Amino acid sequence: MLNNFRAVSLSHKKAPLAIRELIALDEGSCRQFLQTLKNFIQATDILVLSTCNRTEVYYTSDADYSHEIVKLLGISKGIDNISQYLDYFTIVNEHADAVQHLFNVAMGLEAQVVGDMQISNQVKQAYQWSVDSEAAGPFLHRLLHTIFFTNKRVVQETSFRDGAASTSYAALELVESLTSELINPKVLVVGLGEIGADVCRHLKDSDFQNVKISNRTKAKAEILAEECGLEVVPFEELVDAMKEADVIISSVARNEPFFTKEMVSRLNVLTYKFFIDLSVPRSVEPEVEQIPGVLVYNIDTIQNKASEALQRRLDAVPQVKQIIRESIESFQDWTKEMNVSPTIQKLKNALETIRQEEMARYMKKLSPAEAKHMDEVTKSMMQKIIKLPVLQLKAACKRGEAETLIDVLTDLFDLEKQSAEAHS
Repeated sequence: MLNNFRAVSLSHKKAPLAIRELIALDEGSCRQFLQTLKNFIQATDILVLSTCNRTEVYYTSDADYSHEIVKLLGISKGIDNISQYLDYFTIVNEHADAVQHLFNVAMGLEAQVVGDMQISNQVKQAYQWSVDSEAAGPFLHRLLHTIFFTNKRVVQETSFRDGAASTSYAALELVESLTSELINPKVLVVGLGEIGADVCRHLKDSDFQNVKISNRTKAKAEILAEECGLEVVPFEELVDAMKEADVIISSVARNEPFFTKEMVSRLNVLTYKFFIDLSVPRSVEPEVEQIPGVLVYNIDTIQNKASEALQRRLDAVPQVKQIIRESIESFQDWTKEMNVSPTIQKLKNALETIRQEEMARYMKKLSPAEAKHMDEVTKSMMQKIIKLPVLQLKAACKRGEAETLIDVLTDLFDLEKQSAEAHS
């Protein structure tokens, strides 16, 4: 089962926002879907990752459960005929390709804004959900910790994470572009999830002086307002704040649009008003743009800016890929060693059985002190005897020749018989 890692992916690479928002899972849904997968498919090492740009399932199994996973996803989202969206999914059934894909995603190489730092935290969060659900086995533990170590190397050894080229920073650059002709533009941020909070932090460090924030949970808004020096608008006074704002940045987390055409039409827009929707599912109804003077930008329209920070990241991509290659090579060595570990354990058990049998023949003739000394001496001998075969097995793994040596050792020590007797 160590060479059957697979992935089912729906991402911005193939699926437009309208499709991604149908499939997106919040934290509660991710945790629940993990349990569903554990109950309905014969798989281990299950990881469910859902962000604004992707919803993905990784799992280890001898069987291809991709279609079952998509169907279960449809059931969990209340989509009757999810098969109509199958073309938007990417199925990765080759072990090495699935491992490579998760590395690329976790490092930010597959992000809509290259090198987006948020994805690293989102992968860590998804891994924690797997651990909490007891859906992570030794393979996934080792893989994710290798990925986390790789991420540290990328941060320390490259400029791939330098600057602020993230989705939230791209949103800030869009605001700067839209308001370049306005004097002291008024900005309102509604919804303070991870992206919304990051936008506020970028606004704090920008030239914008008139920034207000609003959140359904007022305490959360007040904490962020104190951190960033911003003004809080009580949620019940949101409409008045919207009337004043030139730009409304929405990061509201809910299944239905919060800003509807009917709601925005009551604002009596006299000049231009810009909505920047960072939510998936969308929190601004697309029909809002039918209102004269109102322009809506969703997460797919926030394009990478030709900034110095982004260029440095792009220049660092070859170095990041090289670090990933080194990490995957190291991980593959561990995987191969795990494949021979049952044989090593059988060999240890076989030799220990011989040692115990020979010890038993002489124990009655020995004093306690002599018996203890003999036990120590024979244990030391066994460790030295087994050291070379173990080293040879691990070396054979790296050469891809382990199978031949496993067969030789199995025949030589009759390991299959020894194993059967040990379990009988």
